[in-house]
Amino acid sequence: MSEIISISNGSLTASIDTMGAQLMSLRKGESEYLWQGDSNWWPRRAPVLFPIVGVLKDSKAESAEGTISLARHGLARLNQFEVVEQSPSSVTLQLKSTEETRKSYPYDFELKLIFSVAGDTLTQTYEVTNPANVVLPFTLGAHPAFNIPIPGVEAASLDQYHLLFTRSWTSFGPSITDEGLCDYTTPQRLIVNSDTLPLSWELIDREKTITLEDVPDRRITLATSTETHSEAHGIQMDFEGFDYLGIWSAAPGCPFVALEPWCGIADTVDCDGIFEHKPGIMCLEPEQSITKTLSVKVF
Repeated sequence: MSEIISISNGSLTASIDTMGAQLMSLRKGESEYLWQGDSNWWPRRAPVLFPIVGVLKDSKAESAEGTISLARHGLARLNQFEVVEQSPSSVTLQLKSTEETRKSYPYDFELKLIFSVAGDTLTQTYEVTNPANVVLPFTLGAHPAFNIPIPGVEAASLDQYHLLFTRSWTSFGPSITDEGLCDYTTPQRLIVNSDTLPLSWELIDREKTITLEDVPDRRITLATSTETHSEAHGIQMDFEGFDYLGIWSAAPGCPFVALEPWCGIADTVDCDGIFEHKPGIMCLEPEQSITKTLSVKVF
């Protein structure tokens, strides 16, 4: 049965659902930063993406161990995790492969999600272990959605917000088709020698999902463009080891924006259907583990 686990340091409180290891709440004091879900827009809040990000072309792919058949964003978000370690300010949840998961993803795996709070920062660590004697191919990602307006900010429209980067750069990434596939024949080039990406409903509606590759220093800050620096409230996200960043919202006027660090992306329109050939795929050797960590600081 699903259970909500809360961790806190007295200032910052995070709540996590054992179903899917989904972050359900991120509060500083009484201020809620995380989107709280609404079926009129999007019922989820921050699903864990594993062992795929986005979609497979025709919902399937071939791999060394057989056919993989997975819906968008994979199976982790649909399965019950076990709490294996807990303290007042941290919790570790684990999902292991089962006979049922092997029907759609024919691999053994162990996936841990470690959540911890310190100061004004939530840290979320993914740990993937390969317990088998064959190579484990996978991608993973995060999908947290944040309330618009940000707590403490009067700006109520996405058009009044922007993403700040650590330095000026020129971005690159695939466009996204109506089917959710990545298309590099018509790449997105939304940032040209700038450290800022102004957000807007028109931009989100046109691009569907904004996909950025190799974000400088793997750090972004979501803030309003209507406040001075001394007045600013926002969200800083660090995601070292994640080579892609997705930016998404459900529809124009929707009161949230999702900021999604990814290791890997959806299939490309011209992919060959081989799972191990996916962009960003990680291939973990037997009895090895890998960790990826992201953090969210609220201010």
